[in-house]
Amino acid sequence: MTDRSVLPNLDRYRQALASLKTIRTAGRVAQVVGLTIEATGLDSKIGDVCEVHAQEDTRPLLTEVVGFRDERTLLMPLGEMLGVRPGSQIYPTGTFFRCPVGTALLGRVVNGLGEPIDSLGPLEPIEYVPTYNNPPHPLQRQPISQPLVTGIRAIDGLLTCGKGQRIGIFAGSGVGKSTLMGMIARSSRSDVSVIALVGERGRELQEFVTRDLGPEGLRRSVVVVSTSDQPALLRLKAAWVATTIAEYFRDMGLDVTFLMDSVTRFAMAQREVGLAIGEPPASKGYTPSVFALLPRLLERTGAGQYGTITGYYTVLVEGDDFNEPICDAVRSILDGHIVLSRAFAARNHYPAIDVLNSVSRVMPAVTTSSHRADAAYARKLLAAYEKARDLINIGAYVTGSDPDIDAALVCLPALNAFLQQETQEFTTIEETQMQLNAIARGGNN
Repeated sequence: MTDRSVLPNLDRYRQALASLKTIRTAGRVAQVVGLTIEATGLDSKIGDVCEVHAQEDTRPLLTEVVGFRDERTLLMPLGEMLGVRPGSQIYPTGTFFRCPVGTALLGRVVNGLGEPIDSLGPLEPIEYVPTYNNPPHPLQRQPISQPLVTGIRAIDGLLTCGKGQRIGIFAGSGVGKSTLMGMIARSSRSDVSVIALVGERGRELQEFVTRDLGPEGLRRSVVVVSTSDQPALLRLKAAWVATTIAEYFRDMGLDVTFLMDSVTRFAMAQREVGLAIGEPPASKGYTPSVFALLPRLLERTGAGQYGTITGYYTVLVEGDDFNEPICDAVRSILDGHIVLSRAFAARNHYPAIDVLNSVSRVMPAVTTSSHRADAAYARKLLAAYEKARDLINIGAYVTGSDPDIDAALVCLPALNAFLQQETQEFTTIEETQMQLNAIARGGNN
């Protein structure tokens, strides 16, 4: 008789065979309307990834289930729909979209699907995880107590950010958002930087990587890009993939700087998806799903139980209207905002940060009382000068009329020199505080 004690345990193999699907179901393309593919015969759920076999000699087109209408399944492509025809077979994969994570991503540039586009070879070894995750539990987030040094005097001195903070960079087009992002990515004192370029011009990618980020910044960064010509769903995926990669490094206990350019184009992509599946427009053409999706994206960054993700999100302000719907929604979710002024840029004041209209809500928790006092005094001087700018410019202001304006006129050259900075220049937090204190002492004398 055979001794059963020496036989291998085959239970896990039996379970694998029992769960194996021996029949592969398929649906078919019924019609294509705008950005959506309508399919029949599919047994799938929202978020499932499906393969559309359009042509025999090409790779299957990846799609995602985004809705249902009249017993038909609505899918949106993660690539170009060239070659798709009525009757093309659709095979559900039975899984949600997954993206690569791991230290092998450092120094690499990937697309919205997590595939490398930098000609540096495959990503190995690598792990794949779902991009649909929940934010950290609110009671398990560690409090923000340490400053994140960016090397930019205007931010470190007057808008100090903390590790785990989420802050928006609001600006119109051509005011210097990408340049400021490159300065933060290159100089911020964090372990890893994850950069998401969503809906950007194809020309800007190479310029950002080589000029703004540079070899030093790229070495400890992961760049996820989806250009403006790519399908709306692929632009959305770039944001989710970058966020998932940042979460992986945070869960390792690292401090991550996360930069996304831009939230506005992410919202525009979701608006395209919503309108394509029949959602009614709500505010300025944006569908309700846009405003439901923004907190789901933005709340996933921040401090976790172990590491932190400090998030910088750029918001493209349409028509320089800082109260338009996306600006208003993002500002209410984030922990502060940095406003870039077109007027400052026109005066060649870079970075074009409008300190008086910007705020960091966690600055009191990450700075000393003396630092806060010097920053408050500097803001007081800037406010006094702005109040009397017109009188000063026409020569109508009489010295001695207002002590604050007099102090502002004395300190203004030093204050402007403090707030302006070359793109390759880095200032330590100690130097920033010393310069700020010198300005405050000069105004009080």
